[in-house]
Amino acid sequence: MTVVVVDLGTGNLRSVAKAVEHVAGRQKVVVSHLPDVIRSADRVVLPGQGAIGTWMKQLEQEHIREVIMEALLNKPVLGICLGLQALFESSTEYEGHTCLGLLPGKVEHFAQYLTDIDSHLTIPHMGWNNVKQSGAHPLWNGIKDQARFYFVHSYFGRCVNPNHETGSCDYGISFTAAAATDNIFATQFHPEKSQHDGLRLIENFVSWNI
Repeated sequence: MTVVVVDLGTGNLRSVAKAVEHVAGRQKVVVSHLPDVIRSADRVVLPGQGAIGTWMKQLEQEHIREVIMEALLNKPVLGICLGLQALFESSTEYEGHTCLGLLPGKVEHFAQYLTDIDSHLTIPHMGWNNVKQSGAHPLWNGIKDQARFYFVHSYFGRCVNPNHETGSCDYGISFTAAAATDNIFATQFHPEKSQHDGLRLIENFVSWNI
């Protein structure tokens, strides 16, 4: 069994890979951008920090958009940060970007919604915050509702279909902290930086049978 952490040149891949290795047991963990390696994976992790435009551009430059879409439709996939935002239809970042379109909805900037009442809230949203779970999911096993996870982001998405949202967070506005489909679980927070509960979520992913 192999878990591939996809290398799109964004984010701290080393910390993600080490977190997966820590809980992977006998599963092999590989960091790669090669289409054949990603296609042969049993599970795929899509991490990313920074600009969504750069992330989406790398999909095309590395010629892996097709194989990523195959994985998103057929394999257990864990998206982290940009790995969640990219699943929405579009992002307003910079001049706007078309995303992968698996989740109805768009990604927006906090500044559009924070008011004078929220003047104590800084952008980016950075640090620990509570995540409210929206129903049961195998990746929440062993993790209490309202557990705290680590966030670093200025943009956020909100699921149009409430059945897709499996976790939410409040930062002046309620936004999607975790979303899921039949074979995808994606988080705005960073489980690899979220200590025990983050590692438990990754462990749950590694053992998740869709």
